[in-house]
Amino acid sequence: MPEIGLFIVAAALLTIAPGPDILYVLTRGVAQGRAAGIAAALGFATGCIFHTLLAALGIAALIRSSELAFDVVRYAGAAYLAWIGVQALRHRASFSLQGASGVKGLAAIYRQSVLGNMMNPKVTLFFLAFLPQFVDAKAGHVGLQMALLGAIFMVQTAVIFGAVAIFSGWIGAWMRRRPAIGERLNVFAGLTFIALGIRVAIK
Repeated sequence: MPEIGLFIVAAALLTIAPGPDILYVLTRGVAQGRAAGIAAALGFATGCIFHTLLAALGIAALIRSSELAFDVVRYAGAAYLAWIGVQALRHRASFSLQGASGVKGLAAIYRQSVLGNMMNPKVTLFFLAFLPQFVDAKAGHVGLQMALLGAIFMVQTAVIFGAVAIFSGWIGAWMRRRPAIGERLNVFAGLTFIALGIRVAIK
């Protein structure tokens, strides 16, 4: 599969950029300790399976019906990725460590994170927009390609979120002292997704 390295880099940038998922992992880890943060991290990673299946089955069915329709979805996805980048730049200063109040059991945290990820339509839209950019329709097995990409995304999410959970106390204190870090991460991620969207549109 082509450009797998670029996919991993782009996926990691999305995962690292401050957003509700990673901030929940961080704040839960700060509030209840590493185990709670890891439970949240694994929950969000598990939720990726749901979005991968939706994207893989939907795009695979689309490519079987019309290669033109697949190209339309790719270009629409490119525009959506660019829009995500613009939104990240517009709201780059929205970093906050609030949001994990109340003590919860590990199973409840995991379950809440899985369901929160699954029920978020923005994640489904992102998978539908992001994964096809790295699929080679001419190579066939589009569904398998999408499934592999989704699995890679899930693994890197678990690794990055898990690391955030393990070092949550240190990271939380460090980022409180340096609020500009979250803004810079959002700027970097925003520019990356704008560039990715443009790259797909002009290639």
